[in-house]
Amino acid sequence: MRQHIRDSVALRRQRPLVLEVRDELERMILLGEIAGGERLNEALLAEQLGVSRGPVREAARSLEREGLVQAVANEGVYVRSLSVEEGLELYDLRAMIAGYLCATLAQTATEKVKDELRGFLARMEAAITAGNEPEYFGLNLAFHDHIASASPAARARVLYVALGKEVRLLRLKVLNGAEALTQSSDEHAAIVAAIVAGDVEGARRAGAAHHTNGKARLIDRLRREEGTSHEPAAHADRAPGRGRDADTRTDLGRIT
Repeated sequence: MRQHIRDSVALRRQRPLVLEVRDELERMILLGEIAGGERLNEALLAEQLGVSRGPVREAARSLEREGLVQAVANEGVYVRSLSVEEGLELYDLRAMIAGYLCATLAQTATEKVKDELRGFLARMEAAITAGNEPEYFGLNLAFHDHIASASPAARARVLYVALGKEVRLLRLKVLNGAEALTQSSDEHAAIVAAIVAGDVEGARRAGAAHHTNGKARLIDRLRREEGTSHEPAAHADRAPGRGRDADTRTDLGRIT
């Protein structure tokens, strides 16, 4: 009993460090520094982050609950590698939830929120004009997260954000090229216009359509994308049986 209490206290003291490690691992995974299908090497990650292996192990468990990694018995923890079917399903789910979030926000948006959404549109237009795709991509993510955070639908918000992290596991640039960015920006403008007007059904349709169109852009990219191989990073190991070239028909998680 006494040892259990000591362990519990030690874990609580360690929690802030675990959170820091978890956030860093999440960043590395979402930015593709550790690729889909690669094993998290506890020892190397701990050395790289300057921590013991315990926080790395706890952080991996947290990321498993969010669907970013998966534990394989007697093998280790691997970054999830999404199939085409899983990726397309995520887009469908996000479309439904995004429509709901936009609809609820159209009912409750304050003038401050409306101004903030207009500000996002202006910054994204500036990024397109400057040809700055990374800037646009970052603003695009922030725009949708802002809609989710401003919506009163708390449970839908949590689901949307979690699914968004899984979608980013695809690490596939569906927003590249002026035409794709302009289409995406026009869809954002339609969402904001409906929310500003208080058009609940219009906001629902615009929010859902934007994600459905994103799915269509993904499918189009898959048809054009050729397989590419990927060598594991220094802090990751190739998953057993997964050291092969990417197949765009079955393995989205390895396309970069």
